[in-house]
Amino acid sequence: MARILTKLAGTVVVLTLLALAAGATYNSLSVRKLKAEAHTPGQLYAVNGHDMHMMCMGTGSPTLVLDTGLGDDFTTWLKVQPALAKVTRVCSYDRSGFGSSAMTPGAHDADTLSAQLHALVGAADIEKPFILMGHSIAGLYLRSYAQHYQGDLSALVFVDGATPLQDDRVPKSLVAIQDQQRREMPWQKFLMTVGWYRLHGDCDSVAPGFEAYAAIIRANNCAPSQFDALEAELDAERQSGEETVHVGPFPRLPILVFSRDPASMPSNWPPEVAKANSVVWNQMQEESKRLSPLSRRVIAKGSDHYVHVDRPDLVIREVTALIESVRRGEVSYRQDQPTVTE
Repeated sequence: MARILTKLAGTVVVLTLLALAAGATYNSLSVRKLKAEAHTPGQLYAVNGHDMHMMCMGTGSPTLVLDTGLGDDFTTWLKVQPALAKVTRVCSYDRSGFGSSAMTPGAHDADTLSAQLHALVGAADIEKPFILMGHSIAGLYLRSYAQHYQGDLSALVFVDGATPLQDDRVPKSLVAIQDQQRREMPWQKFLMTVGWYRLHGDCDSVAPGFEAYAAIIRANNCAPSQFDALEAELDAERQSGEETVHVGPFPRLPILVFSRDPASMPSNWPPEVAKANSVVWNQMQEESKRLSPLSRRVIAKGSDHYVHVDRPDLVIREVTALIESVRRGEVSYRQDQPTVTE
């Protein structure tokens, strides 16, 4: 009986390994096929021996460069980039490891990523000075870029941007949730790699309003390699915060700050955690105005964290006005002006 059970267990193990290998092959071939069919717009540029993807549209100056939030690629700007491209040249790009940009070795901290963007801007021949706009964690990368390459910039735009060392200030219960999510990532990557998510149809979802990039989004939805970049940026977040906590102020650099509506609570957090975090987050957003005496903050009424998705009308209107003001050389922002809700 023991021999039979041992043989049966061995058979189960072999069959399980074969099923996992088949699933991984299925997912890999699906990703490769979808990427080949997606026809991602834009160009690849060699940056320190690695390909980086950037997609530009429109003409005029100053150029607007768009930097994404954690885990996102250039498609996240679909609701605002085409409209702003009617006003000036607008370039969105994929950071290392996301979208069509190759994963680079080493730490993915703010100084490293801002240096990569600086090199990409040079390779793509982006006219300087330009406006740099970033969402969420890119708020740290914008600060680093301004610290090291301030001469490249004519203005900064934060879209509900992260602030340095914010985990030291947000509720500890929220940090615990985030830490648990980080611990689960290797398991999620494994399930993605072996095709579990694809077999369950989780790789085909496209948010409303993003149908124009549906093929690209589906191609990247279940690409396990993107987890490497996600983990690398999360693991470097404290280093990024330490690199940027003393950045600024920038006396002559206009800064526009978009913030989520404090009344908009994330549905995936316990209500008491979301409410406590909202108070702290709003305070940190207000403090971002201290980066420049030429600053303006706008709270996007009804918007969650993705202001450029929830309130593209507001982003388009405010950024268009900023572009036109920069062209005239007379940005009228003042730090002492009260924050507005629109």
